[in-house]
Amino acid sequence: MENPMPIENYRIHQPEAWAGSMDDQQLIRRIKESDFSESQINEGRDYCYFLDKKYCTSNTENKEYVCMAYTLNEPSNLERASVTDIVVEENEIYNIHRISVLRDGVLIDKIPDTKIKVLDNENQSSGGILSSNKKINITIKDLRLYDVLILEDTRVKGFTDRDFLRKEFSKYVWVSPDNYWAYGNFRFTFINERNETIAYKKTFFRDEQGNVLDPEVNYLKKGEQFIIDEENYINPVDANREIFPFIDFATESTWKDLSNYIAPIYEEIFSKASLQEFAPNLVEKLDAIADQDEKLQFAVEYVQNHIYYIFNADEMNGHKPQDPSVTYQNKQGDCKAKSVLLKVILDYIGIDSSIVLVNFHTDFYIKYYLPSLLSFNHVIVKINYKGETYFIDATIRDEFGLIENRGFIYFMHYLEVKRDQELQERKAYKFPYYCIDEKVEFHAQDTKGTLKLTTTYKGNRANAMRRYFKNTNKREVVDSWNNFLFYSLNYSNDRNGTDVRNIFKDAIIDIVSDDKKLNEFKIQYQATVENPYYVDAKNNRFLMYFDRNVVKASARDFMHKDLPFWHNFDSERYEIHLYTDQKIDTDEKYTAQESTINNPYFEYTSRKKITKNGAAVFIDYKPLVNLEIPPSEFEDFRTAHHTVADSNFGLGIDIIEPGLMNRLKFSFKKRFNN
Repeated sequence: MENPMPIENYRIHQPEAWAGSMDDQQLIRRIKESDFSESQINEGRDYCYFLDKKYCTSNTENKEYVCMAYTLNEPSNLERASVTDIVVEENEIYNIHRISVLRDGVLIDKIPDTKIKVLDNENQSSGGILSSNKKINITIKDLRLYDVLILEDTRVKGFTDRDFLRKEFSKYVWVSPDNYWAYGNFRFTFINERNETIAYKKTFFRDEQGNVLDPEVNYLKKGEQFIIDEENYINPVDANREIFPFIDFATESTWKDLSNYIAPIYEEIFSKASLQEFAPNLVEKLDAIADQDEKLQFAVEYVQNHIYYIFNADEMNGHKPQDPSVTYQNKQGDCKAKSVLLKVILDYIGIDSSIVLVNFHTDFYIKYYLPSLLSFNHVIVKINYKGETYFIDATIRDEFGLIENRGFIYFMHYLEVKRDQELQERKAYKFPYYCIDEKVEFHAQDTKGTLKLTTTYKGNRANAMRRYFKNTNKREVVDSWNNFLFYSLNYSNDRNGTDVRNIFKDAIIDIVSDDKKLNEFKIQYQATVENPYYVDAKNNRFLMYFDRNVVKASARDFMHKDLPFWHNFDSERYEIHLYTDQKIDTDEKYTAQESTINNPYFEYTSRKKITKNGAAVFIDYKPLVNLEIPPSEFEDFRTAHHTVADSNFGLGIDIIEPGLMNRLKFSFKKRFNN
């Protein structure tokens, strides 16, 4: 075996007694064919003869043992098995017990054919992401199709002083296995060797009819085990419509107890912090700003843009924040450090704020998890100002605006770092402004059209567009708008394959204004359009403008039995004007059609103004966001979006062609349709 680096993060030796052991003959006996295995393999399903997993937690370390044997009947599976990367954390050891194959009934030790490299798992340091994780690259030579691969290993994570939270609290989430695999035997064991009681909560398990069972909570005292043991097992979960059953294991606690544990850690930091002492220059700048709104904006943007964000994975394992004087002096810190510094600044200028713990990635599941500080992976700041509550992520860059105009952060659950707190849910939110406010003017005369779009973006949209225009080539920006308009004007149906630059002549796009207080970013697009009318197969001409961004496809297509729909759409207003030098059908159904929707989760109106040579539509969309729509109310919500999609997201006008025969044809068509 070739080992080019010293053995630091892995070892090769026999498993410890707690994990158990099998000799070669016992192993071979467990890899046996059955009617179940043959039927699965004949169906082309990869087959795992057995999977034994054991997780043991104590106050000094976490250990996870795995022993498995599975088929290499697919070339892709063979490739994945031949080269594997194992990422280990700081002070974590990967113990290799067995790498073998069963080939034609003979057990072959593959450790001599294994090449192991230990690499730094560090490829994002230039982006401020620091980690002492190591990547163990394992390459196994001469694996063959139809081998049975046997792997046996243990990961051991010992706790350092920096892992004080892991010493005090345990958290482990077991998720039911991938339903791609069939298992002859699947066995999972959780072992509690901690002094404290471990609670475990079974969630999204189902009865034989597929109905979700009520969550079940039980407890493990020190030395007790929880075991799942399944024979001839295929996970029955419908992966596209259902949440995989999972079990959350966590040290028994309450949210109030946890808040009382974490609050004193932050209180100690704040008690030592004096902004006047460690940041006199910053204090001088703050004192020079008379307006409190502007002072608050300056404080937020100073921490966001002048303090470099460093995500230190090892530091994030605990919750002890860096002293704000160090953060200010070094001009860098992780989310805890930046949030603490921002709160110290806000305290100085007399604005009420607090630190809150969140996890944007698993926000939906937090309400199902047992109480645990280890459920959170991010820290932000909650600000109470002028009767409103705002949340600021101090790690974000290039955000602007007075507090009420800044971007909105979508999440629901948080724990405030104060004493005697419970897990909190944010209220639903309605934007006090339009995230997109757009006016479209399209004039068609003879064989040419002039098109102008004036768009104002606010909040998250303004921040995103500001970054987009800053970082994107101007030609690329114009092409992006051209491509969007190619579909909005329905040219994709009568001139598909045409270079859009030959349709939209002399197209330009300019930034009209950029107000950093209102956080308004305004742009204007202009172009001359060759052959402005959409022409159908019968040579009928139309002017059309339908903005498909208004149609929320994710709401119309959503299908899930367990996940409620997460409502996070922007508020929007559109004003679309289409003019022509031709006579139009002012009574055409879809030209005149208007809509009013008063759904509990959004208000939507489209209103029309029609003249003999043109029409305008005014679309207003105000959603109630940052909430889950209950399944019982979702179909009405979906139906309302179908109504929007029924030609209520834009405007089309039919041209009445000149000439007596065309007018007679139009009159006949009108009578026939009636």
